[in-house]
Amino acid sequence: MADSQSLTRSEVAAMIDHTLLAPEATSADVTAAVAEARELGVYAVCVSPSVLPVQAPGLVVATVAGFPSGKHHSLVKGAEARLAVDQGAGEVDMVIDIGAAIAGDFDAVLADIIVVREAISERAVLKVIIESAALSDEAIVEVCRTAERAGADFVKTSTGFHPAGGADTRAVRLMAEAVGGRLGIKASGGIRTAEAAAELIAAGATRLGLSRSRAVLDGFPA
Repeated sequence: MADSQSLTRSEVAAMIDHTLLAPEATSADVTAAVAEARELGVYAVCVSPSVLPVQAPGLVVATVAGFPSGKHHSLVKGAEARLAVDQGAGEVDMVIDIGAAIAGDFDAVLADIIVVREAISERAVLKVIIESAALSDEAIVEVCRTAERAGADFVKTSTGFHPAGGADTRAVRLMAEAVGGRLGIKASGGIRTAEAAAELIAAGATRLGLSRSRAVLDGFPA
């Protein structure tokens, strides 16, 4: 099992989406987040779609669609994602209709994801946020399989805004088992320590969404 001493700082940095999605974020905050992301050597910077385009040399620019509730019409999510990609986003993290998943309406979840996939075609990586803390184990597995059928590239645990909580190892393990290495697994929401990050990686996470990237990376050896 991975721990914070068996993973290096650079290995973990290469898995991080350095994230700034706070509603109160200013343009100065975005500039500072990009500068910090570049300094830390992370993989991507994830920002709100309204701040695009963002100049971030050496980084992938990621954004969100239907965030954070997922209760947007699928066509709105698709339009938001398409505009973001037109403005330079290389990855889009979309939120599913969580209520549909709870109700067991996985056909609706499938259609929702397909609309966004078709809106951005193959121009960007599509990550599907399932809000795992709000779902039963069975629903987590079924939503992940549905995301794969819809053409997603990743499944992602959480927005970080839901009161039920964020990422945990149980959900990540279920997600990893459901997609069997065919999709990436992004863990996000409430990851504040190197130990927590290492546990999620050991459970199957291949990407981490972090707003406190420096504090987490400081816990890994150089």
